[in-house]
Amino acid sequence: MFKSRYINFFAFIIVSITAVIYLVNFMFDVVPDSVLTFFRWASIFGLVLYGIKKRSLTTWILVCLVIGATIGYDFPDVAVHLRVLSKIFLKMIKTIVGPLIFATLVYGIAGHSDIKQVGRMGWKSLLYFEVVTTIALFIGVAAINLFPVGMGIEAPAAMHEQITAAEPQTWQQIILHIFPENIAKSMAEGEVLQIVVFSVIFGLGLIMVPKDKRKPMVDFTQSLSEVMFKFTNIVMYFAPIGVGAAMAYTVGHMGLSILENLFGLLLLLYGALIVFALLVLLPIALIARIPLIPFIKAIKQPVSIAFATTSSEAALPRAMEAMESIGVPRKVVSFVMPMGYSFNLDGTTLYLSLASIFVAQAAGIDLSLGEQLIMVFTLMVTSKGVAGIPRASLVILMGTAASFNLPIWPIMAILGIDELMDMARTSINVIGNCLASAFIAKWEGEFDPNKEGGDKVFDAEIPE
Repeated sequence: MFKSRYINFFAFIIVSITAVIYLVNFMFDVVPDSVLTFFRWASIFGLVLYGIKKRSLTTWILVCLVIGATIGYDFPDVAVHLRVLSKIFLKMIKTIVGPLIFATLVYGIAGHSDIKQVGRMGWKSLLYFEVVTTIALFIGVAAINLFPVGMGIEAPAAMHEQITAAEPQTWQQIILHIFPENIAKSMAEGEVLQIVVFSVIFGLGLIMVPKDKRKPMVDFTQSLSEVMFKFTNIVMYFAPIGVGAAMAYTVGHMGLSILENLFGLLLLLYGALIVFALLVLLPIALIARIPLIPFIKAIKQPVSIAFATTSSEAALPRAMEAMESIGVPRKVVSFVMPMGYSFNLDGTTLYLSLASIFVAQAAGIDLSLGEQLIMVFTLMVTSKGVAGIPRASLVILMGTAASFNLPIWPIMAILGIDELMDMARTSINVIGNCLASAFIAKWEGEFDPNKEGGDKVFDAEIPE
């Protein structure tokens, strides 16, 4: 009775008082650090009580995000050693992705034996992806030209990590990288696009064999996909710990001082991504008449995972399950979403267009509009298939810098805040791909918002 009646009120009061105290300190700088620390942890206590009452996995993920950030701020020496917990979570998620994509995609193709629909979904998806990512490119270019935050930037004195300049890729290498030479190797290395290509060809081949020989394999892939979703449910019980540890490490190893010179770039990226979400993704959802409240409710868990882990791949299993829960058929989700992870990286595309011109600005190189467009369209091609790798976009950026004779040091400066930037762009990647699967389902006339049992996916309770 006490829980149901007072815990929400207690948590709200404590968090509100803490917010007011921080606002006063921000304006007048009069509150002692010990008082700030006390109320910070009192708020954590209130959130933990709320999480215990709510017993929702999504709630605990968000609570642990806050706990992780607080541990990283107050105990950075401890926080940097928590990275092993986030790595355990990422490793477990990566074991899911390959078998899940293979099983769902093969079943989605062969289980319905409709090659025409597969082809139709393919060209519709590619058309949608290219239109949306092209708009993201131009928003990034417009943002960095309107607000040239790269002018006068200075490299941080110390770098926390080192990255190696990548060799510029030729168009032949880019095309060859799409096709797998060994499917086990592709799964082990998390090459999403290669897994998709293999699975599509395998599914098409399966359609062509007689029904009596096709049925056992179709049944196997259906069973495998169901098992992998249950596997995901088990792994997701570790998500709050993994996500909290990832946030603690991020805050603990970076601190805040490095943001002084690069805060403008960070703010510009977040602003551009918000503009993209409001002016592009939201109108698409409204035009397609996708129910916004169930959609937002469904994506909040996979987006929070993507935000903390900075890997779209970590959110893939939950995102696929969440889209099914609001009425997107599995055959559409299993086809569109893995393909989107290679061709529909909205956040990454916008970031790369913005960051590449930022590098030129920081180096004092004046690029013409034509040169900027050549650069960003090159990035759009070379960025395909990097969704599963945290901060792979930095390697892509360095390869592009080598191609256009740009210096490396501005990219090393970006590295200092890339983790915070990666959180935002990865979240937009996940939102964009969830929306794409719902949009294609609407386009195909197969969206069923009345599907039962959806809430069980994203409102799963933690067993006592």
